[in-house]
Amino acid sequence: MRADRTRAGAHPRRTTVLPDDACPTCGTMMVERRAALTLPVNSEVMRVPDCSHLRCPRCGEIVLRLDEARALDRGAFDRYRTKYGLLSSTEIRAIRQRHGLTQGQLAHLLRLGSNTVSRWEAGRNVQSAAMDVLLRLVRDVPESLNYLRTHPA
Repeated sequence: MRADRTRAGAHPRRTTVLPDDACPTCGTMMVERRAALTLPVNSEVMRVPDCSHLRCPRCGEIVLRLDEARALDRGAFDRYRTKYGLLSSTEIRAIRQRHGLTQGQLAHLLRLGSNTVSRWEAGRNVQSAAMDVLLRLVRDVPESLNYLRTHPA
């Protein structure tokens, strides 16, 4: 039998299209809920209360819409920063703007990837404790910028 022929008696494959609010696991209609969810941040699980999401009443599957996933990320990162006393995304932006630097320029001075500062300021990532200390040094001792500029790694 040639590869381009189908088997005798073979039926075409059928696909089922589920509604947008159906569970991707079992097909049951999902229910809108608000409850605490968890998300790992730097290998630590952070609990974020009152997160909106869809939950399957049959199998328990949880589905987040894009805006809900972003809110969970922001909540987990904010809780992590607060727990460890790290600068907030707003504080990082203020440090950079006070010195008249672009995100790329600050990233270059700190020997970081070009998008790292952008992710910190947008709340999509959390700086390490070591980077937090360096950012505070730039904030509290403005002369440290001159040192960073004149002493490349």
